[in-house]
Amino acid sequence: MSLSDVAASRSSSSINWWRPISPSVRRSSASTSCALQGALKKATDDAARAQAQAQVDVLMGEAQGLAESVKEAERAASAASDIIDALWLQVSNLVNLESPVGGEADFAVLEEIGTPRDFAAEGFEPKDHLELGELLGAIDVERGAKVSGSRFFYLKGPGALLEFALLNLAMQQAVSHGLIPMITPSLVLPSAMEGTGFLGQAAENVYRVEADDMYLVGTSEVALASYHADEIIDAAQLPLRYAGWSSCYRREAGSYGKDTRGIIRVHQFDKVEMFSFCRPEEAEAEHARLLAWEREFVDALEIPYRVIDVATGDLGSSAARKFDMEAWIPTQGTYREITSTSNTTEFQSRRLRIRMREGDRTRPLATLNGTLCAMPRVIVALLENHQQADGSVRIPQALRPFLGGQSEFTPVQ
Repeated sequence: MSLSDVAASRSSSSINWWRPISPSVRRSSASTSCALQGALKKATDDAARAQAQAQVDVLMGEAQGLAESVKEAERAASAASDIIDALWLQVSNLVNLESPVGGEADFAVLEEIGTPRDFAAEGFEPKDHLELGELLGAIDVERGAKVSGSRFFYLKGPGALLEFALLNLAMQQAVSHGLIPMITPSLVLPSAMEGTGFLGQAAENVYRVEADDMYLVGTSEVALASYHADEIIDAAQLPLRYAGWSSCYRREAGSYGKDTRGIIRVHQFDKVEMFSFCRPEEAEAEHARLLAWEREFVDALEIPYRVIDVATGDLGSSAARKFDMEAWIPTQGTYREITSTSNTTEFQSRRLRIRMREGDRTRPLATLNGTLCAMPRVIVALLENHQQADGSVRIPQALRPFLGGQSEFTPVQ
């Protein structure tokens, strides 16, 4: 190939720098470079050698420009990917069309179980859970505030034993239904919080440890969902069901002035959480199953409660449908949430990159969660609903084996 042929070949290779560099262009550039290097070696006089060297120098300069263009394109692609990821994280799950439409107050009551006690007919005024807890030597919010600030508390004596009894009853039931018991981390990475949807609408209630860029979980759902992050699960293994035990932390931002007395709304509490990975087409049946297990547990506590279908405006970002169970609180004359179970469909699995394998193909699976026992509010409901005129509290039959057969808690004085 002559020098003029090489030059003509090079000049005819028009490259649009803003487009991806194709393999054919890369091969053409490499071929041109080799041809020029060969022409340079074959040059027989100084003039020809100088001409060839000049063309080599031009080509080398263009190659450098090509490398810079590739880097620029990669930076642009990375920036675009970051923008897409950020926008994707702002998208909430699609709601189930059977959920009632509206805000927090627009839920539908599905069922009421049990009859609230008529304390007037029994001849005494019911005490609230804090008064009872102090009489029993079970709850100390004054020292909790002294040590940690408002919305913190100590459970002691019968209060601590009651929590352990509830934990044992909850885990006994969970294991009997085939759930795998787990003790989960309370500190997680940002990817776990983002993947489960807790850095969107719920971000204001999350505690962040800035020095380590980690987060304190508000529920073990976060750690349980993330347990299989970036994994492919064989469909034959599904459903996978876990019961996680952890301490939970919530800032309760926006709740100023609400539930300031006692332990109904606190910053730290313990909870047993059920979590399930299943086929998407089985998610609704699994949701009903989790709700049934929650009902089984609360039925054993012998307290009146109701089941509600949460309205669309109160579902949060991850749930497609949510059922809450609310216990009757006598001194408030109303029902308060004690459990919640959510079908998050494929929302969390897509964000956490969890897939199921069926034959030679993979696809996202469904995740669901359900509270089995959130300790403070269950303790509130137990104390108030099972109190007696003398300030003692009857212990439900189901809890007695975990309390040495004890039938009641009695005032310390």
